[in-house]
Amino acid sequence: SCGHCKNAIESEVSTVDGVVAVAVDVEAKLVTVSGGDDLAIRAAIDDAGYDVA
Repeated sequence: SCGHCKNAIESEVSTVDGVVAVAVDVEAKLVTVSGGDDLAIRAAIDDAGYDVA
């Protein structure tokens, strides 16, 4: 798996107001986030350079 990808997404999403936890499963292409605004989280993932489904 790509540790850099995981760290990049976690770092970017963790800066979103209200986010209390971020878990990234690179192989499953899944990000689980607790707290925060959905649109802001999607924007943060996009800002990190990754597509959001």
